[in-house]
Amino acid sequence: QVQLVESGGGLVQPGGSLRLSCAASGSIARVSALGWFRQAPGKEREFVASISWSGGNTDYVGSVKGRFVISRDTAKNTVYLQMNSLKPEDTAVYYCNARTINTVIPSYWGQGTQVTVSS
Repeated sequence: QVQLVESGGGLVQPGGSLRLSCAASGSIARVSALGWFRQAPGKEREFVASISWSGGNTDYVGSVKGRFVISRDTAKNTVYLQMNSLKPEDTAVYYCNARTINTVIPSYWGQGTQVTVSS
């Protein structure tokens, strides 16, 4: 019932910036929070950041605090991840995730967008 489409990934140099977007559609009223996860080659998918849809409360993994900022535009049903001071270790496929109050399917995933940080 919730569809997520990520965009904004690309190739950047260390220290550069990218802004990821995740556009949500469908049963938005059921969304409690939107967030970003990432999966680097050879590693497990990890949590990056999240934001509650109604209150805007944010959470970040320690490695991105002070560098990344998650925000949302409720009018556009879109969540953003502003990524600054990027490091090579930030290289990963970034996935948007929606947590909902739907007990049958409690969460949804986007298709992912590649972020590569390299010189």
